[in-house]
Amino acid sequence: MGTTHEVTNQVPPLTGYDPVADDAALAEACVRHADEATLASLADLGRLAGSEQAREWGRLADEYRPVLRTHDRYGHRIDEVEFHPAWHELMATAFGHGLAGAPWAAADAGDRHAHVRRAVGYLAWTQVEAGHGCPVTMTYAVVPALRAAPDLAARYEPGLTGTGYRPGLTDPAAKPGLVAGMGMTEKQGGSDVRTNTTRAVPNADGTHTLTGHKWFTSAPMSDLFLVLAQAPEGLSCFLVPRVLPDGSRNVFRLQRLKDKLGDRANASGEVEFDGTTGWLVGDPGRGVPTIIEMVAATRLDCVIGSAATVRAALTQALHHTRHRRAFGARLADQPLMQNVLADLAVESEAATALAIRLAAAVDAGETAFLRLAGAAAKFLVCKRTPAVVAEAVEVLGGNGYVEESGLPRLYRQAPLNSIWEGSGNVIALDVLRALGRSSESLSAVTAEIDLARGADVRFDEAVGRLATELGDTDALPLRARRVAGLLALCLQGSLLLRHAPPEVADAFCATRLGGDWGTVLGTLPAGVPVARLAERAAVGGRTRG
Repeated sequence: MGTTHEVTNQVPPLTGYDPVADDAALAEACVRHADEATLASLADLGRLAGSEQAREWGRLADEYRPVLRTHDRYGHRIDEVEFHPAWHELMATAFGHGLAGAPWAAADAGDRHAHVRRAVGYLAWTQVEAGHGCPVTMTYAVVPALRAAPDLAARYEPGLTGTGYRPGLTDPAAKPGLVAGMGMTEKQGGSDVRTNTTRAVPNADGTHTLTGHKWFTSAPMSDLFLVLAQAPEGLSCFLVPRVLPDGSRNVFRLQRLKDKLGDRANASGEVEFDGTTGWLVGDPGRGVPTIIEMVAATRLDCVIGSAATVRAALTQALHHTRHRRAFGARLADQPLMQNVLADLAVESEAATALAIRLAAAVDAGETAFLRLAGAAAKFLVCKRTPAVVAEAVEVLGGNGYVEESGLPRLYRQAPLNSIWEGSGNVIALDVLRALGRSSESLSAVTAEIDLARGADVRFDEAVGRLATELGDTDALPLRARRVAGLLALCLQGSLLLRHAPPEVADAFCATRLGGDWGTVLGTLPAGVPVARLAERAAVGGRTRG
């Protein structure tokens, strides 16, 4: 066969970089909220995350989806999920580097930066593949909720905070680490979990027998779950292990796996409880307040995970434009493309700064701050992610629209965190609840915002608008999205004004706060040093600062 042409002007593979050390915004946030030693402890994970091997694990885990095995060859019910080996490599790496439940044990042992370290690692590692971040997140998040039942925590917390990973259902005490899931959603209720109909009947031995159908159970291959069910006292929270203390399997019938838009590497399923054994967690009739401890921790990871998706898309766009030429010049050297890249970089840095600040609040025990700031951040950062990833796809053009680029996987993933644990309206209304129930939350967030007062007139004016919005109680539910979004923007502005290079903070204040911005990305005003902003965000061969 004859050769028809020579392949030129194509971009080399994106490998051999470090998404921890090479991301100035992330590395600086790590040192700011922890120290250089914390950053150095993530070096091995960062190098692996940027390797060709890790990228291949991510591709394979997404391409070869989990398979439901309801029965074995002999007809016995087993209710197991089969994964590609690449999935297990991703999980083992995440657990081994302390991205699951380990920070809680580390913090108890005196590590003051355990949650910041974990957040930085999670933001870098989930850029490889986001789906396995779901069970990693829930394993992290279950620990504070389970502590409402000290006996259960004593039994399961050593496994939940372990750094080992072993797939398969077996005696939890024999595993080097346990994986946790969650089951709240039912067909008739969705986010309105108080309408759940799953029943929990108390037994003489202190257990409960559960009967019901969970419409959406995350990570059904996990070792144990927190679920909501109606007990005689009202909606309550229960621990449901897959393997019971006597070694037998609990009744946990997987009806089907969901065929999802994205998050394909991770299994999500419908589960039927029919005589399933559960243990009460927290006070009877107080299921929502109990499980909200887990939900609050997953909310943090929604922000971190969305920041990771934004950063992964930005990295792809920067890499492509540095190697692709059009109209006689590199794409990265053309002013309009520089505007787009710089705008994407500003969005990424703002998301990263806020995500790591939230993790630092966990280390510091700033529960009042987290209650409000976490909800507002979840609303804005997750809501912005699909638009950012879509713009990055356009940077690559047709090359970005094909699966081999990896961007379609990011694009399918982009809406997830805005939907998970309550979509936009639910979270915006939760911001109002946090404002109404706790003056301490508002005071804590206002104090953080006010640290940058006087640094930029556009920021000060935005803070004034926020005060006006909060002071106007008329039709607050109708304005909930405006309040939540502006609150998060003011938090981001305060962080960038205090900690980012002046050109980053100036671009953010001019556009996100000052209104000198079009309706799409890539419309930064004249005078913004777009090439310098893009260079700060580029990976490889660049120092921090």
